[in-house]
Amino acid sequence: MNSTCFITKKEYPDEELLTGSQLRKPLYDFIRERHPDFNEKSNISADTLQEQRKMYIEVLLRQEIGELTDAEKEVVSSIMDNQILSENIVLQSAEKSRPGEKLADRVATFGGSWTFISIFFFLLLIWMGINMYLLHNRGFDPYPFILLNLVLSCLAAIQAPIIMMSQNRQEAKDRARGEHDYKINLKAELEIRLLHEKIDHLLLDQNRKLLEIQQTQNDMFSRIAKKLETQQKQ
Repeated sequence: MNSTCFITKKEYPDEELLTGSQLRKPLYDFIRERHPDFNEKSNISADTLQEQRKMYIEVLLRQEIGELTDAEKEVVSSIMDNQILSENIVLQSAEKSRPGEKLADRVATFGGSWTFISIFFFLLLIWMGINMYLLHNRGFDPYPFILLNLVLSCLAAIQAPIIMMSQNRQEAKDRARGEHDYKINLKAELEIRLLHEKIDHLLLDQNRKLLEIQQTQNDMFSRIAKKLETQQKQ
């Protein structure tokens, strides 16, 4: 059989509908604020309930952190669609890197290592040793090593922007990693909160059913006791 969804006014199979009494109280109250005529006996479809949950989470976030960013909207959508947000940021960044950017990273990594310092210092000693001692300060770059200063200046002028390029890329990676961690933490916090609400709802519903069962048992015992009293009088 089909029944009508209270909000969309469309017909759905009964197995795709829930009643207001089956909803968690915070979500039920949220729907009641938007649709005052909605009650515990009203039907709501699964798709419509999913949209209401999304709006409910967005309202919760706005109440705590203000206007939602794209990252926070992505978190809400991932919760509704049961999507996984975890991803390898480093691997994705490496796949998107261009050859020049990869080269800049390698140059910056090598330029900031003791290997580069040792090799560079060794080459300086060889340069100065050849000109001063082997060629008796009459070689291609005699003291005060003007050519060497020019080479060092050119090297510094080229190396500095390459290192800055690598640092900018590293900052972009750190920002992406920080945003990714924020989305994961926010999603975990929201899901834990929703889980707590579901557990509270289940406990309340279970307690209500236990009370109904207990009341039914009491009524049965009362009827049995009355029958026994009647039989004893007879």
